[in-house]
Amino acid sequence: MRILVTGFEPFGGETINPSWEVARALHDESIGAARVTALMLPCRFGESGRVLAAELAREPAHAVIALGQAARRTDLSVERVAINIDDAPIPDNAGDQPIERTVIAGAPAGYFSTLPIRHIVAAMRAAGLPASVSQTAGTFVCNHLFFHLAHLLVTAHPHTRGGFIHLPMLPQQAASWPGMPSLSLETMIAGVRIAVATTAADDAEPGATAPAGGATVATASTTTSEGAIS
Repeated sequence: MRILVTGFEPFGGETINPSWEVARALHDESIGAARVTALMLPCRFGESGRVLAAELAREPAHAVIALGQAARRTDLSVERVAINIDDAPIPDNAGDQPIERTVIAGAPAGYFSTLPIRHIVAAMRAAGLPASVSQTAGTFVCNHLFFHLAHLLVTAHPHTRGGFIHLPMLPQQAASWPGMPSLSLETMIAGVRIAVATTAADDAEPGATAPAGGATVATASTTTSEGAIS
């Protein structure tokens, strides 16, 4: 099975992005029953989703694990939910800085990840790696891409699973920001390798994650496995 791992180009004045460094390190690697392919995405609203959509149209995948950098994160943060809002604290790499703009007009308010998020975190922790389930992917390009991915899976690729993992800065990045947490590239590669292996081996996670074929839906009072947060 093919598992697509995506990473972003550097942004915000950085010359490196750990998400792409991890993704490209795993490119063409066989992990369990999975073959990993890596894709670099532009750190730009709109364009990041279009590049991902074109790649999945070119070659479908069993699952997509999207990666992104998040300064001040202290662990491998496996995201639960993408929300339908762009609210950028800084401009993207094209100079776009949307404020309270919908990601996709007419789409639901949000989508849950369809990766086995708790199984992934448990496997990472069992391997001695810092990891947690995160309840927010922010409102910058990472969340924008995560929402595009989830919407794309519901509307065009219903048998593909997908989700997002945020990574801390690398030590060489954190050196310029006193007190900034970081993880080594080797640690992050090991963690994402576990995420790939767990996803490949796991058909579905009970509770918050739905099996391939549909995102989990939440309303104000109910959770089902039909599509989105409304």
